[in-house]
Amino acid sequence: MTRPQRGMTLVELVITIVIIGIAAAALLSVMASITARSADPMLRQQSLYIAEAYLETLLVADLASAPLISSIDAPPRGMDNELIDELSGYRVTVTLDGDAKLGPPGSQTDATRIDVSVKDPAGQTLTLTGYRTDY
Repeated sequence: MTRPQRGMTLVELVITIVIIGIAAAALLSVMASITARSADPMLRQQSLYIAEAYLETLLVADLASAPLISSIDAPPRGMDNELIDELSGYRVTVTLDGDAKLGPPGSQTDATRIDVSVKDPAGQTLTLTGYRTDY
């Protein structure tokens, strides 16, 4: 009379440990890669917020009397034109082109093209473009 087997052999145990170790190493390398890039979306979203704020301000501002924002590479400023310490790693560049044309050929309208570029602390650049017509 033979007894039914119970438990695992030493070979089966070693193979199981090796397979679990390989899976854990692969999982940890993927997690390390994801963690290293986790700040990128936050930097891009902050750049988008800064660029949108500048573009919206310029689209409603009186550009003819005095440009509010210089076109040089500078840190972002708040509504009171004060530097914002938390955003000092970002750089904003504004370009105004008053000779832009909008519309199909033959019926084009004079416009001002506004390009707002924001460079984040990681060196990525985001650019938003808007057009303002004389209405």
